[in-house]
Amino acid sequence: MTDHATGNVRLERDGHLAHVVIDRPAKLNAMTVAMDHQMNDLIFEINNNPDIRVVVLRGTGDRAFSAGSDLTDLDEYGDNWSYRNRFDNRSDYARAVWLLRKPAIAAVHGYCIGGGLEMASGCDIRIASRDASFGAGEIRWGWHGGSGQTQFLTRLVGPGHAAKLLLTGDRIDASEAYRIGLVQELVDREQLVDRAVELAQSIAEKSPIATQRTKYMVRVAQNVGLDAALLVENDSFSYLMLTEDAKEGQTAFAEKRQPIFKGR
Repeated sequence: MTDHATGNVRLERDGHLAHVVIDRPAKLNAMTVAMDHQMNDLIFEINNNPDIRVVVLRGTGDRAFSAGSDLTDLDEYGDNWSYRNRFDNRSDYARAVWLLRKPAIAAVHGYCIGGGLEMASGCDIRIASRDASFGAGEIRWGWHGGSGQTQFLTRLVGPGHAAKLLLTGDRIDASEAYRIGLVQELVDREQLVDRAVELAQSIAEKSPIATQRTKYMVRVAQNVGLDAALLVENDSFSYLMLTEDAKEGQTAFAEKRQPIFKGR
């Protein structure tokens, strides 16, 4: 049983799909240092398990995806230098989500603020229920987010929308998040997990090598100039065409059937 005061982050399996579940509903799924370590351990496990092809990240309870870091627990990270180096100590839960090699879908309901927004932004796709709200409120307390907040938002929604969120600390509702491109789909609350699973299963049916390379190429597009990125894309494509999965795809097309991909 989960101690809802302490909380945990757990892994649930469904075939090739993995659910990473933030379970501390009594505290809006706010992350403690202990939960931070759990998140990092799970991401390491997922990245090194070839049977897992897609990840859905979600929170429990009715009120929140995640309210980010539990501010009463921050001293547990240690002194300022230790806090600065928290990623090297596997103590940076949002950076851990960003380092997932497998495609990741955030299923967001309720509050998605602070580090919760960083985790959602670190995923590849965000689906939100209509009751969701989003905010980067760190500026209210005298700092900005340190695990991707300023960088993720600027890349996802552009500098103007990002600056408005980051400098005011104001929250926006799900419809505004959808309008500015932070969220890719809006659904009713009761449909949220089912829709995330439906999308994840659709991705899991594809070649896991191709989906991971495609995720990587989207990252390249965010970080590399176009001319260089086009060369990287062509090299990646050339590699994929040598895989058994690509041969299976060509055979299945010719035989008018669905391909059966094995990740080789």
